[in-house]
Amino acid sequence: MAPRPGAFADRRVAGAVSEPLIDEYLGSLQVERGAARNTLHAYRRDLTGFEQFLAREHRSLDAVGVTDLSRYLATLRRRGLGSRSVARHLSAVRGLYRFLMDGRHIARDPTEHLDSPRPARRLPRTLSIEDTTALVESPDTSRPDGLRDRALLELLYACGLRASEALGLRVEDLNFEAGYVIVTGKGNRQRLVPAGAQALDWVRRYVTTVRPRQLRRQCPALFLNRSGGSMSRQSLWNLIRRAARRAGLRATVSPHTLRHSFASHLLERGADLRSVQAMLGHVDISTTQIYTHLPSSVVHDMYRQFHPRARARRAAVAGRGEPQARRADRAGRGEPQARRADRAGRGEPQARRADMKIGYKETG
Repeated sequence: MAPRPGAFADRRVAGAVSEPLIDEYLGSLQVERGAARNTLHAYRRDLTGFEQFLAREHRSLDAVGVTDLSRYLATLRRRGLGSRSVARHLSAVRGLYRFLMDGRHIARDPTEHLDSPRPARRLPRTLSIEDTTALVESPDTSRPDGLRDRALLELLYACGLRASEALGLRVEDLNFEAGYVIVTGKGNRQRLVPAGAQALDWVRRYVTTVRPRQLRRQCPALFLNRSGGSMSRQSLWNLIRRAARRAGLRATVSPHTLRHSFASHLLERGADLRSVQAMLGHVDISTTQIYTHLPSSVVHDMYRQFHPRARARRAAVAGRGEPQARRADRAGRGEPQARRADRAGRGEPQARRADMKIGYKETG
């Protein structure tokens, strides 16, 4: 497909041409795919860095080849970026070139045969049910902010919400009677998520008592700050850090920790993987399957029950690595009383020992 005539006819320096095209590309992501604001900010930052790289290399967008892109990725690695961050930068550049191909701005896509770095998939960090309960129940509900914090933490854990999803909730997204929440996730995709009775009860108390006093202007957000506006992501992070300290948790806890714990606790208690996928809003079930690799308490119990070395380790303090029954078995090598008596006679029955004595006399 030939490029649009005159698309790069003038001023082929990268910075002079690419910035308007980057704006068009990000605009298409927002309108056509419903990309979140944070995603657009991240892509703009990544593409601005790519634009600066092209300016230093005196290259234009239509003249970039695989070698140029390889040098760009190497530059990112020299800056100390990990595989996950490098993959995100490349994803932004790849999306831009696909947009330019669709708009006939360029004749070929230099990213077509370039492999993305595969970041190592890390297991998500989760909390135990006891630690999660301590975290959620830590706010001082006698204070207005504490009641809001309790309601927000309850809803985060009850529904497995992302930070942006919780902060984007509106009052009308809650259905107290039916017991569900309308959640707007990535790509403006909406889903219905059940909410537990405890979470809805705390949210109802917040909505009827605290929120009307916090509301100083027309703000549709469910959870408000002291000024009556929407809470920021930073405020949510600080809220969870304070709650973790009050709960006595040493581990680093983030809003996503509650989301991971939500999924892990459901699966280890027998929930269906597809149902958890739907509640989390994952497009691909492989994203949800990572929670099946977590060493849950159920797996630990099964391991301790069936693995022989696990049982020995569990009783190490009480009996030098052996359970009581096994210590008794060790005293008699697991044999009944008659055979333990045999053990005293070098493993032979009493009658056989007598036979051996008679035979010895006869042969002597």
